[in-house]
Amino acid sequence: MSELHLKVYGNRSELVLPDGTVQAFHEGGMNQAAKARSRRIAVELSNGYLERQILACRDTCSNLDFLELIQAHRYLLDRLVQSVTSEVGRALVGLTILQLCVKSIEPEQNIRLHKGSTGTRDFSWCDGISMRSLDRQYITPVLRKYELLRLNADGFMMTRSLAENYPYSTVYKANIRGARSEWVNLVEATEKAELAADVALRYLLSQLLNQADNFRRLALQVIDKLSLFFEATVIDQKIALSLILRHINRSDYAAQLMEIAMHSLMQAMQDYQVFPNSLLKPLSQMRSANKKHGNIGDIELLEDRQIVEAWDAKYGKAYLRDEIEELSEKLEVHPAIRRAGFVTSLEPEGLMS
Repeated sequence: MSELHLKVYGNRSELVLPDGTVQAFHEGGMNQAAKARSRRIAVELSNGYLERQILACRDTCSNLDFLELIQAHRYLLDRLVQSVTSEVGRALVGLTILQLCVKSIEPEQNIRLHKGSTGTRDFSWCDGISMRSLDRQYITPVLRKYELLRLNADGFMMTRSLAENYPYSTVYKANIRGARSEWVNLVEATEKAELAADVALRYLLSQLLNQADNFRRLALQVIDKLSLFFEATVIDQKIALSLILRHINRSDYAAQLMEIAMHSLMQAMQDYQVFPNSLLKPLSQMRSANKKHGNIGDIELLEDRQIVEAWDAKYGKAYLRDEIEELSEKLEVHPAIRRAGFVTSLEPEGLMS
């Protein structure tokens, strides 16, 4: 028995399994078989395959049978779902759903090969398919619709770590955050036909539905407790600010909570018509204000679809010289802006040097 390894040549990759079996993946434009498989997968997904699976798990959960799923595979799927946080894990769960859909629809399609193209400019495997296009058109929109995963509208396959020109395997070297080992073990089990893709897909969707239901239930409980608290307590500005700051400072996700607190304040101001001519932009799913995506700050007000006011949250950061220089570059392409600034949790320093 040898160690699993990948050999990379000029026109192909060879995955050598521990038993000596070699899987060769030739590079080049999609062959006719791959094109046919890709068309069938796209047609099935466009006809609502994933949505039907979600509705079956949601509406007829009592009829689902997971006896075929061994405990080891259930553990991997559970760990995959449990790994999701506000920062990591979502892309791997979305990718696993896509791969299981692909394997359920077309068992002959190798789910290691995530790139396929008919052109000559883009990297492609002869037997690969474009998972990025499938994700953008058929997977992410459905997962967002049913609120199973909070994904960027462009899709999880935009994540660079999932786009390396190597087949997905346990020796895939990209730095993937989240339940990486669970994901690659599921890929291995699926490709070895040890895991029934359709059963695994329904189990994974059921777990995501349960998690979404639990979140909504907890949210309602928080709202109910908050209502009781407000009925029994006289809240002034100092108490409210103290509660918010305590919540932020005690959290492992303080920067995100600061953004949410700022956005919540602006929502209240919008409700009270403090800025009647402006529209508060929904809180972005980006980690921070991003020049590439046209953001100026975390919190933005719009007029005629143009940003007129922007505020950027800076938790735990006092030195803002670099941020101010970057802001000046952003303002050059946003002529409608009237006010932009930073909100810090620390006293700013170094601005006069």
